[in-house]
Amino acid sequence: MKVFIDGKYYDEADAKVSVFDHGLLYGDGVFEGIRAYNGRVFKLKEHIDRLFYSAKAILLDIPMSHAEVMKATVATCRENNLRDGYIRLVVTRGVGTLGLNPNRCKRGSVIIIADKIQVYPPEMYENGMAIVTVATMRNLHSALNPAIKSLNYLNNILAKIEANNAGVEEAIMLNAEGYVSECTADNLFLMKGKQLMTPPLYAGALYGITRGTVMELGRAEGLQVSEPNLTRYDVFIADECFLTGTGAEVIPVTKVDGRVIGTGKPGPMTKKLIAKYRELVNSTGEPI
Repeated sequence: MKVFIDGKYYDEADAKVSVFDHGLLYGDGVFEGIRAYNGRVFKLKEHIDRLFYSAKAILLDIPMSHAEVMKATVATCRENNLRDGYIRLVVTRGVGTLGLNPNRCKRGSVIIIADKIQVYPPEMYENGMAIVTVATMRNLHSALNPAIKSLNYLNNILAKIEANNAGVEEAIMLNAEGYVSECTADNLFLMKGKQLMTPPLYAGALYGITRGTVMELGRAEGLQVSEPNLTRYDVFIADECFLTGTGAEVIPVTKVDGRVIGTGKPGPMTKKLIAKYRELVNSTGEPI
């Protein structure tokens, strides 16, 4: 595997960053997870847009233009003969001092890894997954805005540890007001009648690109798509529940905190949206 670091390709064993990089020392940087399907990079522009928004929010200067990052992402897939896979795009603050001051970092660093990923076992897409609500609260907007895809993912990791301890693959995080925010790595959706609901962005949900895509697909199916504040009660009484994410795609949830959701099997609209999503990702995107 060849890894792109600041304009050059390195073999996996030689792909290294400095121990003085602020991305390593402080989680000071941003990232994107992107998927390639059938020789195309799905929603590449939207992912790079979000990368630049995250960087702007933390005053991080990406040392490449938007077009250059897009080009390098596709080129890294080509370099690795990747037609179907996962791309991790990382921008760190770069090499600095052991002090906290980001102004001591002279230049940001861009890393692109193109490889394979399997987030959840295949049988969970067929049968659905069980998840739990955890005590770890989602970051406050005024502390570390959840909209920023920063390299500091400790909030999510702490929640993931709780999921692991509960013997499940994913967990619901609530915000400070007790409303459903998102899961550790995925956005959450509920079906109730003809309503497709997902927590609002201000509740602490990530500006998910798969989330937005599924909302569009839902509207195309004639569903009433909304973003209300949701409680655990709303989750328990939903007809269907599923999660979305670039890595996860669309995955059904059949049990939450021991409560069976709907019939206990992936619902008809969930299955329809999974099929529509797979159709879309395999037919659109930036050609590699």
